[in-house]
Amino acid sequence: MKALLIGATGATGKDLVTTLLQDSYYTEIVTFVRRPTGITHPNLFEVVTDFDQLEEVSGFINGDIWFSCLGTTLKTAGSKENQRHIDYEIPANFARIAKRNGVSRAVLLSAYGASATSNVFYSNIKGQLEDTIGHLAFEQYIIFRPGLLLRKDSDRFGERLSAGVLNFLNGLKVLTRFQPLPTSTLAAKLAKAPKILPAGTHVIELDQIARF
Repeated sequence: MKALLIGATGATGKDLVTTLLQDSYYTEIVTFVRRPTGITHPNLFEVVTDFDQLEEVSGFINGDIWFSCLGTTLKTAGSKENQRHIDYEIPANFARIAKRNGVSRAVLLSAYGASATSNVFYSNIKGQLEDTIGHLAFEQYIIFRPGLLLRKDSDRFGERLSAGVLNFLNGLKVLTRFQPLPTSTLAAKLAKAPKILPAGTHVIELDQIARF
C-alpha cells in the first residue's frame, strides 16, 4: 500500500510517519514537506513542496491512499485568511489532484465540532474541507474528529493548562468524553482505520476514537 501524507511535520503528522514506517501494510510512504526533515528510511520518500504550487509536484501525487494532517492555529497563521489557506485551500487542492491521479482512499484529520454551518471560524473551515473532499467521492473516505491533543513536549501553555483541567475532571468522572488524546495514539488510529473499515464514508467522532 503506497501512502501519501501532507502535514508530516506537525505533531500528529510526525507520529503518523513513524507509525506508517513501522507497519508492513504500508510499503511506501511519500511525504510532502516544505523543507527536508532529515529522516531517512528505505520506505520513505520526501517531496520538497511549495504548497502554493501543488501542480509542480502533481506527478508525485499518486498512490493508494492519502492522509491529511495539515493544520495550524490562528496565532501561528497570523490571520484568518492565512489559516483558511492552510487548513482548507491547500488540502482541498491536494485532494483534487489526488482524485484526478487515481488515488482511491482518503483519511482526513479534522476536528471536534467541524461543520460547514458552524458560526465558529475554525469549525466552519474544517467542516467545509470535509464536505469538499466528500464531494470528490473517494472510494474510501475516513474523517477523524478529535478534541484536545497531547503533543510531546508541548510548549503551548494554554494546551497544557486545558489538558490538566480535563484530566482532573476526567478523574472526577466529569467530561470523560473529552479526555485529551496523545498524538501518538491518534496516529495509530489513523493508520489502522483504512485497514479495517469498508469502502464508503466514515466519520470517527471524538468519543469513538479511544475505543476505535
